[in-house]
Amino acid sequence: MKKKLSIAGLVLILIFSLAGCGSKSAGDEYNQEELEQYANAIILNFSSMSEEDFDEYQSMSDYSLDYTLMMTGLPITSENLRTMMDSWRSGQEDCGEFEEIGEFTMEVTNTGAVLTAPITAERPADLQFSFDENGQMESITVNAHYTTGEILKKAGLNTVLGMGTVFVVLIFISFIISLFKKIPELEEKLRKKEAAPAAAPAPAAAAVPEPVVEAQVDDGELIAVIAAAIAAAEGTTTDGFVVRSIKRRKSNKWSSSMR
Repeated sequence: MKKKLSIAGLVLILIFSLAGCGSKSAGDEYNQEELEQYANAIILNFSSMSEEDFDEYQSMSDYSLDYTLMMTGLPITSENLRTMMDSWRSGQEDCGEFEEIGEFTMEVTNTGAVLTAPITAERPADLQFSFDENGQMESITVNAHYTTGEILKKAGLNTVLGMGTVFVVLIFISFIISLFKKIPELEEKLRKKEAAPAAAPAPAAAAVPEPVVEAQVDDGELIAVIAAAIAAAEGTTTDGFVVRSIKRRKSNKWSSSMR
């Protein structure tokens, strides 16, 4: 409801502000008085609007805002109106609240007409309204007046930022170029690494031969035969013999004597 009342009030203000204004065709010359009435209607509305009102207009649909502007008779589109609101608010942030607006002067250009009026505020400025060749409002501009010291300060800051950026980029490029001399060294290290022979594998531990275990032959019968032969040759019995081991000799004297 508050939004509807606010819009309705603004529409009425615009209608009364534009009362008596005639329409303008594209072929007519610019009527400064008529253009000033359009400009004063915008100033009157913008000056009486709060931040909430600006936000409400910004949130309106294009259809609703275009319909509202058509009812007021203002020669402006919804898109241009939103842009003008942003310019007005930005100008107030730079210059403070606008206390008084002086008389307009008109300048005709190849693309339309420009109305300019001085503004009294914390920081003086010029308010400009631009109209196209058909008398449609295009934009609003607030040109703040800066002192020579402020202009020089801004210019100095811009110069420092610009030169600082250039020097930072140059230093970075110099650093990149200085790394180029490291490339041959890295390539040489890679070549040496690839050419180095692979480390010889550790020798395998020698196999330890397993001890040969002599087969234990059951020579019981052989021992008994030999013991009986010796006892017969000696003319005695085998009771007194103890055979501790048997070893084969390389030469066989028994075979030689038998030949």
